[in-house]
Amino acid sequence: MQIGILQTGESPDALRDQGDYPDFFETLLAGKGLTFRRWAVLRNDFPASVHECDGWLITGSRFGAYEPHPWIPPLEDFIRRAYAEHVPVVGICFGHQIIAQAMGGKVEKFAGGWTVGPTEYDFGDRTYTLNAWHQDQVVKKPEMAKVLASTAMCENAALLYDDRMFTVQPHPEFRKEFMAGLIQHRGPGLVPDALLADATQRLDTPLDSPSMADRIAEFFLTHQAKKTGAEKLRA
Repeated sequence: MQIGILQTGESPDALRDQGDYPDFFETLLAGKGLTFRRWAVLRNDFPASVHECDGWLITGSRFGAYEPHPWIPPLEDFIRRAYAEHVPVVGICFGHQIIAQAMGGKVEKFAGGWTVGPTEYDFGDRTYTLNAWHQDQVVKKPEMAKVLASTAMCENAALLYDDRMFTVQPHPEFRKEFMAGLIQHRGPGLVPDALLADATQRLDTPLDSPSMADRIAEFFLTHQAKKTGAEKLRA
């Protein structure tokens, strides 16, 4: 199954030796029956059609979904077309937010502040500990979206749009080393020092990124299996 990675952000220059956002996702989802192509939508590089790949993954970004960048409206249009045509989409952090905004939800800076570092997300069937790095969040979910996970700081931490879109606020693709780099190079002056210090102390917390990678891959592959089965029935 081929997944198109829609890149909406880039690693800070000081951390580029660790890779860029699409690299992180290809590593996270390696060996799970998926192949990948990339489009840098933040530079207005868009696929010609939502059917150019079997599914789509929208990355994180330092930009706000509500900011007036020229690539935001066409990305929202792409999301709505993918939903209408039953092409599966996964959104991570900014991807989670832009999907919600495109589908009628609301994204803004959370008045309660930042969430940084290893954070527990209760999905009901299990709890995942994943790295987080955000102040923006979905403060009002779209009507069709079901809340899968919440935290005390983030009510809409994971959303499911029937079998078409699955989105999460945290970063399963961020390794400990990259989170440490963000704390050092992007955090000062942006995130309160006390939060950075607390997150630094928790960097060695075991993460459930491999399990979330399994969940993401299962979402894509289950959708593909349903599509294949439906096509066989019509043949």
